[in-house]
Amino acid sequence: MLPVTRVLALGAWLVSQGEATPSAPTISIFLKPPGVIPPGGSTTICCICQCSYGTFVLYKGSRQLHTLQQSGSRAEFSISNATYKDRGSYNCHYLEGDTVLARSTELEVLVEELRLPRPDLSVLPGHEVTAGADVMFRCTPTHPITGCFLYLEGQIRAQLLPRERGDYNLSLVQKGDSGRYSCQCYTFNASREWSAVSNTLDFVVRDYTLCNTVRLALAAGLLLLLGLIAAEAARSRCCGGCGSRPLRRLLPCSDLRWDE
Repeated sequence: MLPVTRVLALGAWLVSQGEATPSAPTISIFLKPPGVIPPGGSTTICCICQCSYGTFVLYKGSRQLHTLQQSGSRAEFSISNATYKDRGSYNCHYLEGDTVLARSTELEVLVEELRLPRPDLSVLPGHEVTAGADVMFRCTPTHPITGCFLYLEGQIRAQLLPRERGDYNLSLVQKGDSGRYSCQCYTFNASREWSAVSNTLDFVVRDYTLCNTVRLALAAGLLLLLGLIAAEAARSRCCGGCGSRPLRRLLPCSDLRWDE
């Protein structure tokens, strides 16, 4: 059996080998909070990348705007007192030195008057469910509308809700569906008119199966480690005592005395 120290050293080497060949970085870009911005309003463009010590640069179209201040794996650019000049497509580049290693997808920023009332967002069966459940998000406007968008904070894509009900059914939810949701509605007259963004809704998916699996894996790993330590200790005691302990001479049966 391998000594425990060798087993631990082998594990550390495997981890270091996995970290030695990282995949190419990718950047996600999104608005916080999401939605159409009213004139004079504010929002933040967020860029996230699992990167190390490079630089984020924000572009509007093909024009470079700012080098963003990085905080960990995140960089942000705030738009305050928004005007129609802030409309457009934005994207983030990640550079190390002068080399561009990754580019985000395009983020469309809209600045429009919000003329329609704020809709109400709800979720059934509730704000907290277990993994594998079916849920329904309902965006309820107070004005005749053409359609609504469902936003999940941190995601660039919005889900277009059907006009008839404004419902979005999500089947077999997983941990990744958790997050902060909101919705926004619009209508077409002579031009497109927008509502204010709804109330935000924090939705949580509890994955008890995953939690139990992780706990069992940790317990099994701990038991294996304790078993290796115990086996190594027993082997050490056995080998250390074999040379120092005297052997008793076995007497033949004829040498044994029986006392009456």
